[in-house]
Amino acid sequence: MRAAALARRAALYVVMVALAFVFLIPMIWLVSTSLKSQGQVFAYPPVWIPDPLQWGNYVEAISRAPLLVWLANTVMIAVLALAGTLLSSSLVAFGFARLRFPGRRVLFILLLSTMMLPDVVTLVPQFVLFRSIGWVDTFLPLIVPSFLGGGAFNIFLVRQFYLTIPRDFDEAARLDGASNLRIWWHIILPLSRPVLVAVGIFSFVYHWNDFLLPLIYLQSEGNKTLALGLRAFISPTDASWNISMAASMFLVIPVLIVFFVAQRQFIRGVVMTGIQGR
Repeated sequence: MRAAALARRAALYVVMVALAFVFLIPMIWLVSTSLKSQGQVFAYPPVWIPDPLQWGNYVEAISRAPLLVWLANTVMIAVLALAGTLLSSSLVAFGFARLRFPGRRVLFILLLSTMMLPDVVTLVPQFVLFRSIGWVDTFLPLIVPSFLGGGAFNIFLVRQFYLTIPRDFDEAARLDGASNLRIWWHIILPLSRPVLVAVGIFSFVYHWNDFLLPLIYLQSEGNKTLALGLRAFISPTDASWNISMAASMFLVIPVLIVFFVAQRQFIRGVVMTGIQGR
């Protein structure tokens, strides 16, 4: 009986490793191509291990376009938007999860209903608004909205986690004279690290990879983000795919680092949000 269970588990691991390898093939090809010479990119049979390794492709990518400037812009937008998302979504979720006020359930349902609206529905009104106040070709349209709620999905995720925290903590703090903001800051937030990490990763990846909004609002070459600036490497007359893949690594590596550093808290935060759903 024990041998059969071990055999099933071994088979499961083999299948999981095989699937993981299949999903990793595009990433492996990206890294491999970024280190190839131009002649090896479309060689047949495919060259998986470049020989020799062309580390100069990364230097060439930096010399062809202001990649480091775009990287700095992307980091600033992603980090500031991340801070705004965590601050506003956790505060709004605290109101829905821990406070009692008339119309709370109706407002929460209305909030969730906004998730059914495609983003393109509000794209034109937002552009008209930001253009009227002179925010076009600045980072403000990409950062400020994160401080105004943090997004319905993030609020929902944080609220569900807050519901798993016993209310005894709130009541004990109120007996000591703590206000709602003090309870939120000193009690609820420290206990909510897993879900905040999960929301932070979602927010960081979204703003880091965002292409549409920078395309609409950013016009100057020095204000571009990496996702938008990589278009400069796509040319019908000069298809240097090895240089393009080297430039793409600047967009991929930070996201991988963030996920691997915070993966345990991320998984725990997503799992814990489903324990209590009142």
